[in-house]
Amino acid sequence: MKNVALVAHDQKKDQMIAWVKEHEAALKRFTLFGTGTTGGRIATETNLDITPLKSGPLGGDAQIGAMIAEGRLDTLIFFIDPLSALPHDVDVKSLLRLAILYDTTLAVNEATASQLLVPQSAKS
Repeated sequence: MKNVALVAHDQKKDQMIAWVKEHEAALKRFTLFGTGTTGGRIATETNLDITPLKSGPLGGDAQIGAMIAEGRLDTLIFFIDPLSALPHDVDVKSLLRLAILYDTTLAVNEATASQLLVPQSAKS
């Protein structure tokens, strides 16, 4: 895992920021990308370097999808709010479809994202 995208729906942004702060030392090992507000908040609220992308509905989801299709993204951490209707649901489904199609490591909740950061030797 080298290139990691961090994405969070509006209702999950605070959770994402708290998770990133908790795992900041581990995340420093990776090249990070973040969509819109999520990426901006990570940049201002942590000491992590993160490449900002467009907001998800304005093309950020598509930018990440292109990175997946081109083999330039290893992991997508996308905190999805399952209880909110999403006006850009088609974009979200497309992004998830690409992650699955290209067998990209994918975490859609905090528990799974945290497991991705555990070194392989510690999992045994």
